[in-house]
Amino acid sequence: MSSTAPVFAVGTRSVTHVDAQRPRVATVILNTNRRRDTLECLSSLARSTYADNHVIVLDNHSTDGSIEAVRAEYPHVELIELVENAGYAGNNNVGIAAALQRGADWVFVLNEDTILDPNCIRHMLDVAQSDPSIGVVGPMVYHHDKPTVIQSAGGLLGANWESIHRGMDETERGQFSKPEGVEWISGCGILVRGDAIKQAGMLDARYFYFWEETEWCIRLGRAGWKVVHVPDAQMWHKGVTTDFQPKPSVTYYASRNRLLTLAKHRAPLRAHMHAWFHFLRTLASWSIRPKWRDRGEHRRALRQGISDFLLRRWGRMRS
Repeated sequence: MSSTAPVFAVGTRSVTHVDAQRPRVATVILNTNRRRDTLECLSSLARSTYADNHVIVLDNHSTDGSIEAVRAEYPHVELIELVENAGYAGNNNVGIAAALQRGADWVFVLNEDTILDPNCIRHMLDVAQSDPSIGVVGPMVYHHDKPTVIQSAGGLLGANWESIHRGMDETERGQFSKPEGVEWISGCGILVRGDAIKQAGMLDARYFYFWEETEWCIRLGRAGWKVVHVPDAQMWHKGVTTDFQPKPSVTYYASRNRLLTLAKHRAPLRAHMHAWFHFLRTLASWSIRPKWRDRGEHRRALRQGISDFLLRRWGRMRS
């Protein structure tokens, strides 16, 4: 993988032509005790200018009244109560499978803590329908608390397979002005062609959380599908802020799942060496340097992530 976006031409069709095609979209939203956020997300979808969108809410054992509130305020939304918690990857697979069973041409996996511009889905489909080899499209994602600051303009893999958000924490100034090929799309809002999913498969449930959308896009790309970022499609994500401080669980999943991705896709030796050097150096620094003595929980999480990768322990982080 290169450290720059693949270059290819991305065309657009007129809105009237795309409407004539009427591709069927199914939006999958995973909710766990986030009633208010989920209702606000559904409200933004209700204002969408693209009407052919079947919304599926997956509820992961919520106890905050989410199920009752969704049924009361959005009775047309399909609600699926999950039997077990299989993480972002496994839980969303339930919704993706349901979407395909209902005949969706495109599946939009969407975080519950997002707000969409009314034209977001329409702009993505304008680009997606212009080229049958496009399998994945994603919007411009802004920070919800800083609406003009970019959270992700699509993603790249660095020379050593680092997961890099383009434009992260940059103020929007038109630096991403047209659809461009990227290597992955942020999982907070990723639109995937149904045929691409049928060919390359759904999310890898082993990941549970973190790196799963990156691996999915790598797999789809290797199957021959283009991955495209569409800057005119806009959404705002609450879950990550510019001063975001990850929990120890993120340290665990980020380390274990990055190593899993490198192994699964036979990354170059330099990428393996870089990752191992980075993790071991970080572990040593957190253990020895006085200023990092308060990183004990992160140190244990990193050590466990490395250990579980070696032992092939996947799924949810063990206590």
